[in-house]
Amino acid sequence: MAPPQLVQLYRELQQTFTSGNLQQTGVLLTRLKIALTEAGLLVPLGHADPQDLVIARDILEVGAFWSIRTKDIPSFDRYFSQLQTFYNDFSSVLPPSPREYPLRGLNLIRLLTQNRIADFHTTLESLPLRADALTGNPYIAHPINLEQWLMEGSYSKVWNAREEAPAEEYKFFVDSLMGTIRNEIASCEETAYDSLPLKDAATLLFFKNQSELLTFAQQRGWQVDLTAGKITFAKKTEEKVEIPKEKLILANLQYARELEQIV
Repeated sequence: MAPPQLVQLYRELQQTFTSGNLQQTGVLLTRLKIALTEAGLLVPLGHADPQDLVIARDILEVGAFWSIRTKDIPSFDRYFSQLQTFYNDFSSVLPPSPREYPLRGLNLIRLLTQNRIADFHTTLESLPLRADALTGNPYIAHPINLEQWLMEGSYSKVWNAREEAPAEEYKFFVDSLMGTIRNEIASCEETAYDSLPLKDAATLLFFKNQSELLTFAQQRGWQVDLTAGKITFAKKTEEKVEIPKEKLILANLQYARELEQIV
């Protein structure tokens, strides 16, 4: 059985996390990870009590969600990595967790935000679901759709997917994806146009208001003329490569003379 102090801290964690107190949740998680390590439950062995394993799994799942809510991606990676033992090695002895597939889906979207497409497909194929059941799970179907729309360049669908997220935490990663998409669109605009009306630029970049666009324009080094209502893009200076024409001509003539001498 888990030590009484660990069980008490676990109950406090559940109440604190549910109340939305992220700071205190972080404090409790730190104490609980130490307690789990001392109890041999952070990296459990095969003889561990199933009830203790459920407690340890719940703690790590709270930690993963807490990491997203505090926008700490490395922390999410660590918690999700530790959960793999519970999801894979102890799946036959533990009851299913309602948080498992929301977290698996979040991990898939995280891979998309890092442009790790190969890892995305490898992880997707390793899920303990039949191929025809993947799209039936809303937490897995969401990242599958996002990946497809990204490959198609259907950025408006990615933008709309934020409001269709199956859990609030998914919106964080969709926002991160949109940041990457905006930079790609902005690079295309800089190449294709000298300037654009503010309204058109905001629409193309999926900004809801002008203040967001102005902040983005400042980051990109664009010139904004509020009076004229347009943005002028900063053009990158192209390096001109001078071709030594005279030297090439002389070299070709010399080569021709040498060929004539050979013949």
